[in-house]
Amino acid sequence: MNDFENRWLAERTRRHFFRDCGVGLGSIAINSMMRQLQAGQLPVIDPANPMSARKPPLPAKAKNVIFLHMAGAPSQLELFEDKPKLREYHGKAPPKSLMEGKRFAFLKGNETLLGNQREFGRYGECGMSLSELFPYHRKIVDEVVWLRGMTTDVFNHGPAKLFMNTGFQAPGRPSMGSWITYGLGSESENLPGFVVLQSGPRGPRAGNSLWASGFLPTSFQGVPFRGKGDAILHLRSPKGITRERERSFYDTVGALNRARLKETGDPEILTRLNAYEMAYRMQTSAPELMDFKGESKSTLDSYGVKPGESSFASNCLLARRLVERGSRFVQLYHTNWDSHGGPGENLNKDFEKVCKDVDQASAALVLDLKERGMLEDTLVIWGGEFGRTPMGENRKTVGRDHHIEAFTMWMAGAGLKSGYIHGQSDELGFGVVDGKVHVHDLHATLLHLLGFDHEQLTYRLQGRDFRLTDVHGKIVKEILA
Repeated sequence: MNDFENRWLAERTRRHFFRDCGVGLGSIAINSMMRQLQAGQLPVIDPANPMSARKPPLPAKAKNVIFLHMAGAPSQLELFEDKPKLREYHGKAPPKSLMEGKRFAFLKGNETLLGNQREFGRYGECGMSLSELFPYHRKIVDEVVWLRGMTTDVFNHGPAKLFMNTGFQAPGRPSMGSWITYGLGSESENLPGFVVLQSGPRGPRAGNSLWASGFLPTSFQGVPFRGKGDAILHLRSPKGITRERERSFYDTVGALNRARLKETGDPEILTRLNAYEMAYRMQTSAPELMDFKGESKSTLDSYGVKPGESSFASNCLLARRLVERGSRFVQLYHTNWDSHGGPGENLNKDFEKVCKDVDQASAALVLDLKERGMLEDTLVIWGGEFGRTPMGENRKTVGRDHHIEAFTMWMAGAGLKSGYIHGQSDELGFGVVDGKVHVHDLHATLLHLLGFDHEQLTYRLQGRDFRLTDVHGKIVKEILA
């Protein structure tokens, strides 16, 4: 080896080595991606405008999604599941066969069965059972699909919320909204394609991991909006700064970012460029979105919106307005559903309050979308991260523990049956005996309605094709129209 070769090797760093290796590995990854593109499996994304609207590879029934996430897990046994046998066996120990091998968050094994704490009736042509706590839901019983056989794998709030929203119980995976905007982009140039709205006394456990884009480009992450006033803080121009001067500022920053992009080729710089441009356009579009003056009094009253108040009701109305303006995926989180029986979380007064927060607006959203013809291509999903046990907890007030074996959600809109009850739990409400729907199945069905094969909407990372449904999931064909 001559002196030149020795000197060349001595000057090689680990960075040089990985860079040169990456050239070869990158070509392998590109070839793999090209094969998937040729098969029509992956979305064709414009790097300069990753949120531009795209057509799905398969026929679609839906083009927008509104997910009403009840953070903390509502008790299906106080809302949707009337169980006469559970009332009959109230105060008695549950059968040992039901408890064997089951894991709970707080139950110790000496708890007794807790009968329904509310009165129920049957409503609509479908005969759905609803408790006295959801009077407005009676108006939509024949508009929605009732999923009474839901199951999940995770019994603690944070991981279970992640599982419901990302298909995986640890942070780092893309959320539903990220996958959907990755596949379809957005029909709005002036508002984000994926918007998050929150209400309740605190944010959901797991925080922004619930709407993060994970390993997908950050263009596809959710954008949290405030429920009143400025949708995003500091979006307005500072006093004394004219629109023209601000445009000049954005142009200068854009030029610097483009120079950096040319130098490094980092695609995240494009994300930054697009974010600045979106922020500039939102100075006009966001105030118009947040202004309810154009809504009729009857519409505001139907949702229960109170002027100047940020609430679940105002967020439901905002969700409709966002979808009207082209946003692809809108996710609402309403917290405080946890009902263990401790301070602030009993199944009587506290549960009654949180039900009142969401009942009217949830029903109004479905009816409003239907009246405007928007339910034909919009999906509405309602539910928590898991359900509640038929056993009570031994606390100072009445409450139930987390339950993954059986709970209820509902869906309405594009491509779905109306007034259809799917699934059934046993006579105590412990396990599903018919029509089981796993969270992965829910995700597979959602993607199917949007025009995707859930096994083919993938993103390659470190040699593996990742997807929302992981390696599971099947379409729930029984609920499709």
